Amino acid sequence: LTVRELLMKMKELLLFLSCVLCVSADVLHEDIGITGCSDSDGEVMYGLDGEELAYADFNKQEEIYPQPPFVDHFTYGEGTYEQAVADQQICKGNLQTARKVMKEYPLEHVAPSGVMIYTRDEVEFGEKNTLICHVTGFYPAPVNVSWTKNEQKVTEGSSINVPYPNKDGTFTQISRLDFTPQLGDIYSCAVQHLALTQPLTKIYEVEASARSDPGVGPSVFCGVGLTLGLLGVAAGTFFLIKGNECS
Repeated sequence: LTVRELLMKMKELLLFLSCVLCVSADVLHEDIGITGCSDSDGEVMYGLDGEELAYADFNKQEEIYPQPPFVDHFTYGEGTYEQAVADQQICKGNLQTARKVMKEYPLEHVAPSGVMIYTRDEVEFGEKNTLICHVTGFYPAPVNVSWTKNEQKVTEGSSINVPYPNKDGTFTQISRLDFTPQLGDIYSCAVQHLALTQPLTKIYEVEASARSDPGVGPSVFCGVGLTLGLLGVAAGTFFLIKGNECS
C-alpha cells in the first residue's frame, strides 16, 4: 500500500470506530427547549427527562420554576427571560414566513387520547388538597381546561402548565385545582380542543373512606362478618335437617 492509501484506510477505520462509539453510547439524560408563538401568545419552555424545569411567563414578565418544594431548586443564569423575549420576536418573524410558504397546507387536528382526574394526596375531609386533570395525546397545543364544583364554575385556585411535547409529536398538559374535600362534593374538569366537537368531561366525587371516617371500616367488616356467620348457621341447619330426613 502507498502512504496515501494507508492514510485513507486509517481514516475509514477511525470513522467506523467513531460511529460504533456513537451508536453504543447510553443516553443518561434528555433535555429539551421549546419556543412557540402565535399572533397573541407565546411559549418558551425548558425541560429535562420528561419534567418541566422552567418557562417564561410573558404576563408576569419573569421566568417561572414550577418544581415542587421537596426537590433541589434549579435556576438558569441571568438573562434567561430576556432571551426568551428575544426568541419570541424571531419566532413571530418565522411564523409570518411559514404562513406564506404553507398557505394552502391543512393543519392536522388530533383529539386528546387520555383525560384523567385524581388527587395529589390521599383524601382527608377538611384537609387542603389538589385535584389534577391530566390531558395527553392532543395536537396542536394547547387545550382549555375549566373546573366546576357542584355544577358551579370555579376559577380561584386553578392553574395549568404550558404544553409538554410527547415523543409521538402530540402534547400533554396538566391543570390543577386547590380544594378542601367535603363529603358529597362533586368536581369536574372539562377539556376543550380544536379536534373536539364538545368538551371531554371527567368527574371526581368526594366519597367516604375508611381513613376519613374511622367508623366506616369497622362497621363494614362487622356487617360482613355477621352476614357470613348467619349464612354458616343457615347452611349447618339445612344439612342437619337433610341428614335427619335420610336417616
